[in-house]
Amino acid sequence: MDIYLLDWANLLLRWLHVITVIAWIGASFYFVWMDNHLQKPTADDLKVKGVDGELWAVHGGGFYNPQKYMVAPVNLPLAEATGRSRASATPSGGGAPQGGATGGAVTLHWFYWESYWTWMSGFALFVVLYLLNASQMLIDPRVHAWGAPWQAVLAALGFLVVGTGVYDLACITLGRTRDGQIGNDGRVLAVVALFVVGAAWLACHLFAGRAAFLLVGATLATMMTANVAHWIIPGQKKVIAQMRAGQKPDPLYGQRGKQRSVHNTYFGLPVLVAMLSNHYGMLHQHPQNWLVLCVLMAAGVAIRVFFVKRHKGVNSWGAVALALALLAGLIAWMAPQPQVAPAAPVTPGQVQAVAAQRCVACHAGEAAQKGVRLDSAEGLAAHKAQIYQQVVVQKAMPLNNATGITDDERALIGRWATQP
Repeated sequence: MDIYLLDWANLLLRWLHVITVIAWIGASFYFVWMDNHLQKPTADDLKVKGVDGELWAVHGGGFYNPQKYMVAPVNLPLAEATGRSRASATPSGGGAPQGGATGGAVTLHWFYWESYWTWMSGFALFVVLYLLNASQMLIDPRVHAWGAPWQAVLAALGFLVVGTGVYDLACITLGRTRDGQIGNDGRVLAVVALFVVGAAWLACHLFAGRAAFLLVGATLATMMTANVAHWIIPGQKKVIAQMRAGQKPDPLYGQRGKQRSVHNTYFGLPVLVAMLSNHYGMLHQHPQNWLVLCVLMAAGVAIRVFFVKRHKGVNSWGAVALALALLAGLIAWMAPQPQVAPAAPVTPGQVQAVAAQRCVACHAGEAAQKGVRLDSAEGLAAHKAQIYQQVVVQKAMPLNNATGITDDERALIGRWATQP
């Protein structure tokens, strides 16, 4: 029953996580696209209101005319005056909230719960799958011999805290131009890139490969949500408070929010590829798995650069070429070596012997995980394709190789699964 309920928790948390990721990243992509397509207004009434950029778009049978105020609108007729407010903030909008008409209260829409729920659901999934089952999911004795599971758990949580601290320190100390303005994103992102490489190397030398990949992605994701929770949203709320107090809004908050939003834009695809790649044993089981992860994340950055520059009308096909070159090089480097000589046919009895030693601990009887029983010749034959994919191609099973299957045994199963 515990395994049954755990599977349900896994499914529902994963579903929630995917839904909120789509909502958050989708909103981020949209706002970045919109920022990069804004044009200076030509109408006098827009200039008087302080509109810094506008665009026209058509979608769903209607026309839209978004307008952006770089610091703050002259008038912000919020619904708080009539008690009808709703609030939140975007991970990609760096300017102050947009007001609209000068008459009547309007609802101010924010976009922060997408970010918060993405992180909360992802962290809950990490706790359920990895931290509460650290001895099997987080720890691989072949990689590092932890004295106790709780030590590995604390170390994993430390990655999230230290990563966010390093990134914040880089933004504060390096994220300004010589005249004190918010800028120099190149220096900050260079520090983040170096940190990610170091974190990937360290995680892959401390934790099971699958957990290490997820942990590096989760560290970047924590930076992203911290940007929303501690910088973007508080800054926008301070701008609103200054406006209500009759003060001139400080442009620093908008600039800082914009900086963190730009960073989130480039973090997004590396996080996604880290989360997806941990499901592929050929990646996280590779002897140089840390380097595999770094190349994949670098390709993700290049892809995002392409889209951002393309939105600005800048030729960015070089970024696509770089991403494709990185991926092609990775595929060629990791390609399995072909067998040089034909091997002898494998009998079902040989496979049963391997399964009895390496697989049936989890895949036997009525309590077999995922309902996959490998404790009989019939069960092995029925799941031959799954066994080949998980054991030989992906090398994802046995999980973290807890039963110590050898490369020769994997090769034997591979010959059995592919022989006529």
